[in-house]
Order: sequence, then structure tokens, then C-alpha cells
Amino acid sequence: MSHEVPVLEAQTRDRLGSRYTKRLRATGQLPAVIYGHGSQPESVSVDEKLMLSSLRRGLHVFEVKLGGKSETCLVKDLQFGWLGDNVIHVDFARVNLDEEVTVSVTLNFIGTPEAAKRPGSVLTHDISELQVRCKVRDIPETIRIDLTHMAGDIMTVAELKLDAGVKAVSNPHFALARVVIVIEEATGEAAVGVAAPVAPEVLTAKKEEPGAGATGSDDKKADKKK
Repeated sequence: MSHEVPVLEAQTRDRLGSRYTKRLRATGQLPAVIYGHGSQPESVSVDEKLMLSSLRRGLHVFEVKLGGKSETCLVKDLQFGWLGDNVIHVDFARVNLDEEVTVSVTLNFIGTPEAAKRPGSVLTHDISELQVRCKVRDIPETIRIDLTHMAGDIMTVAELKLDAGVKAVSNPHFALARVVIVIEEATGEAAVGVAAPVAPEVLTAKKEEPGAGATGSDDKKADKKK
């Protein structure tokens, strides 16, 4: 469980618009908005480097300081650039530490199951995040999944052991990881030898009736004697 709550110093944004936010990001600030708990939404900016490093560590909750006041905020949404590889905007929701929320937590798979040690086996991870519900103070940074304890070829959400107070809200029958067998296809001459069908007999001329050949032969002999 993570009890670390990073502190973010926020500044009020006096202007909006894509051109302004682009210039803002060029100075190392990340545009954001704070809303919730019956208060008016506030357009702010926070330190981009600190924000992104905290997100990479799996942190969801921040103490945001603005204008002499401090509020506990949960990262509710991230907006990415058109390439999808950089965060350009953050939505913060005001919360208290004992409030129950639903969040997506990164899955950290470790180990190799016995089923994946068979020849031709490939281990796949169906999802990289899992939605859970818990109190804000109990939000885990990541969910560690030890695949060495995986029984059979599939591990489902129902088999996942979570910490006390944390409950998965995803379908319990959804697969987290699975082992599949890959059969290699024959290539080259071997593939041709196996796959090539036997060519059927093709009839190019009408077969002679029985006895026809003999009659024709006797007629030719008679002509020679004449």
C-alpha cells in the first residue's frame, strides 16, 4: 500500500486555449483542472517533471497547494497528445482520505507459471491495468501478481489476492494472464511435400470399345493382301 502523498505547488491559469497551454508546457508547467466536492472548478498548472515522475511510480493522490490552501486531490483523468505518448492535461478531483473511489491500478506481473515451461508455450498478459474500489488512503501504487502460483493455463480476476480493503470491480471471470500453445507450420520443401495434393487422372481422349482395335487391324492386313 502507498501512503506517500506528494505535494504539488499549483498556480492559477488566467487564460485558456490550446496556444496558451502549449506555451505553458514549454516552460515546464502542465495544465490541469481541480473540481469536485461542491466547489467551483479551478484551472491551474503544476510542475510537469514532478507530476510525470509521480505518475510513473503509480501514485494517484496528491496534496495540491493553491493560494494558501491545501487540498487532497485524486488524478481522475489524463489527456494525451495526438501521438498518445505524452500527457498534456490532468484532471484532479477533490477527495478526502476516507472516501471510497474507483481507480485503475497498474498490474506488475512477475515469475513464470509451470504451464509456460512446456515446449511451444507462450505466456500472454491480457490487461495491464485493473479497476479497483477502495478508500483513497488505501490505493495501491501497483498490484503485484506472482505467476509462479498460477494453476492451469489461465489466471482470472477472481483468483487475484488483493490487500484488505481493496476490491476488484472488473468481471471476476476476465483473464489476467494465459498460456497458449503455438504450433509452428512446416516451411519450404517439407511444407510442399505435405500440402501438395495428388493430381487426378485427366482423360484426354475417348477410350476405344473392346474389340475395336482388333477389327481395325484385320482390315489393314486384308488390304495388304489385295
